[in-house]
Amino acid sequence: MSPSPVIDTTNALYGKIVTILGGSGFVGRHVAQELLSRGARLRIASRHPKRAFSIKPLGNLGQVQFAGVDVTRAETLAPVLAGSHAVVNLVGAFAGDLDALQGKGAGVVAAAAKAAGVSAFVHVSAIGADAGSDVPYARSKGEGENAVRAAFPEAIIVRPSVMFGPDDRFVNMFANLIARLPVLPVFAPQAKLQPVFVDDVATAIGNALAAPSVHGGRTYEVAGPEVVTMLEINRRIAAAQGRSRSFAELPDSLAGLVAGATGWLPGAPISSDQLKLLSAGNVAESGAPGLAELGVTPRPLGLFLDRWMVRFRKHGRFGTKHAA
Repeated sequence: MSPSPVIDTTNALYGKIVTILGGSGFVGRHVAQELLSRGARLRIASRHPKRAFSIKPLGNLGQVQFAGVDVTRAETLAPVLAGSHAVVNLVGAFAGDLDALQGKGAGVVAAAAKAAGVSAFVHVSAIGADAGSDVPYARSKGEGENAVRAAFPEAIIVRPSVMFGPDDRFVNMFANLIARLPVLPVFAPQAKLQPVFVDDVATAIGNALAAPSVHGGRTYEVAGPEVVTMLEINRRIAAAQGRSRSFAELPDSLAGLVAGATGWLPGAPISSDQLKLLSAGNVAESGAPGLAELGVTPRPLGLFLDRWMVRFRKHGRFGTKHAA
């Protein structure tokens, strides 16, 4: 497949109504900020729209609207999609009724968008989505992609790697643990990841929405500029905090026992399914269209980590200056 031409889409979304389904979460907040900067009118649709109220001050008067929706109830979709020029589907979960949320349910969303006359539809999936996987998350993501393609052939599917940002639950989770524990166990220490900056993903989504004639019907694997192991990520976080930490690399057998015994508990470090996904790695397929084809130059974690870790250092911002 030949690369997509990169075109200027700066003003293509100005004044357009874009509905973000599942827009109250981490990724939704960043996508909203990107689209608002382009002058789009946003409808943030979620089961809990109040959780997205922090987005409102980012827009101008009347630029942001909030709506309640439950994608597992098809009858709630038509009202929130009515009048939309474009739709971003961010709905996803690691637990619950995955088929209804991100499997067949994704196809229901795509069909509703098609019926509403939407001109651009971006479905956010994940690297590793595979309808043949024995892990429910990966399988339902893969089935969701197939359902979206069947209902809305011109849909743009975006598969991000694990995303990082100042308000994420990835870097911040490890940062908290490293700040508190002298020795940190590392699950799947040699697993390879290709973490991507959430704002780069948001820009890519904006570019895709702005040029559906170019990107429609394509699938993009969006990942960062470097491949790193889980162990290396933890070491980098500790270094940015100015802390000397020991890391215990858990062998697969022990990690599996811990995940199996505790994974079902609230707040557990990792479940068996999550361990399987982590162990398999999270790296973009070689040669797959990615951020470059969407007009984005990815930024590495190292560009931000030293600044973000200031609050985790001893005495925080009032501690000794940390050498970069």
